[in-house]
Amino acid sequence: MFTGIIEELGVVESLQPQGAGALLTVSCRKVLEDAAAGSSIAVNGVCLTVAGLRASSFSADVAPETLHRSNLGDLNAGSPVNLERPLAPSGRLGGHMVLGHVDATGEVHSLEPVGDGNWWLRIRVPPELDPYLVFKGSIAIDGISLTIAALEADLLSVSVIPHTYEHTTLRARRPGSRVNLETDIIAKHVVKLLGRLDRTQPLTMEKLKQMGF
Repeated sequence: MFTGIIEELGVVESLQPQGAGALLTVSCRKVLEDAAAGSSIAVNGVCLTVAGLRASSFSADVAPETLHRSNLGDLNAGSPVNLERPLAPSGRLGGHMVLGHVDATGEVHSLEPVGDGNWWLRIRVPPELDPYLVFKGSIAIDGISLTIAALEADLLSVSVIPHTYEHTTLRARRPGSRVNLETDIIAKHVVKLLGRLDRTQPLTMEKLKQMGF
């Protein structure tokens, strides 16, 4: 599990097609401090498994499903990527629970300065994610834990503080850029549980207990 607090900006060395998938190699330092073959590292919010490890880079296999559902297939040599190691049991949950399982990509609509180094980011999101988006709820955008500040039809807005803008890939995003979106896992479970309710019967305390509440 991750928290959406980016530790380091890495740089793509290569993305090599391999059969239906690809092999991604990323140059970095900090996230390699305790890494080993088989370790997990989130790249732009996508949980990948370290397959190869060198002093200043790692390689990971990218499955066809990941290439289809995320923006990793858009990467080129020199592309910056957000990196985060999994949360240690003794660590602090500084953002929110991020699994590294991207739901879909969104499209940057605008990124506008609002003063004092702060920015207002608007993203067009696919309609299938709408049930999981709520005002002041959490969302991971390219692996960054952010708070939904506004929802207008298919546009989602978040406020980006100076530190986040300067230390993540957001500063390189432009209108039309694709970004990875992972919605809140708790929202997904709630929506599924509510979908199982028999709306022809009244909701009672006994019914809630049977459902595990």
